[in-house]
Amino acid sequence: MENTLLVGLSRQTTLERQMDVVANNIANVNTTGYKADSSLFEEYLKSGAHEDNFVGGDRRVSYVQDRGTFRNFTQGASEQTKNPLDLAIDGSGFLVVQAPGGERYTRDGSLQINNQGQLVTVAGNPVLGTGGPIVFQPTDHDINITPDGTVTVVEGNNRTDSIRGKLRVVNFADAQKLLKEGLNLYAAGEGGAAQPDIKSVVRQGFIEKSNVNAVAEMSRMMDVTRAYTSMSTLLQQQHDLHKTAIQQLADVPA
Repeated sequence: MENTLLVGLSRQTTLERQMDVVANNIANVNTTGYKADSSLFEEYLKSGAHEDNFVGGDRRVSYVQDRGTFRNFTQGASEQTKNPLDLAIDGSGFLVVQAPGGERYTRDGSLQINNQGQLVTVAGNPVLGTGGPIVFQPTDHDINITPDGTVTVVEGNNRTDSIRGKLRVVNFADAQKLLKEGLNLYAAGEGGAAQPDIKSVVRQGFIEKSNVNAVAEMSRMMDVTRAYTSMSTLLQQQHDLHKTAIQQLADVPA
């Protein structure tokens, strides 16, 4: 296959991957605490002809290679809900939850209480405090969560606050190495062990909205679509050119 077709196919492959990333961002534009992904590409240079009897130097061929994705961990806008179980984190911290595969991390602070009295995420994963899952009693009311993550309640008819735990808020030396696992959760991956975050602040009654810029993502989707269409046209033209050349070469006078 000629270089033009190979280069074109490499470009189409990366455009398809980029479209998947953009589509996923748009699908999560309203997902609480979601962080947008962006594609990373790099040039891959392939050496040309290099047989011993090849006269003269041949130029290297430049391909497009999908290197991976990176995440935009810029904090999303905060929206006030006045729900005492909604939390937003000001800073780079993550909440720690207990998932079936072990500890996982999230920026989604839309929390609730399950039928066992545990503080859980929307997906039902228990939110962990410094002493384990945070559990409320049936008579607890007036839940208050301080900026440092301490959870207090008024128990029954008491007039004094009772502490139910303190949220674990952690960060990572390299958050880009966190692995997305679905349900708005991250695994540590190669990002290193989670470290206590003493700088981030917990805001009760707020949620962090997705940081996806819907207008920018829609514009990017149209750009990718146009680029893919242009590349398809180029490949079709090359195919037609080869077809014509073969037909003309085969038309040898008798």
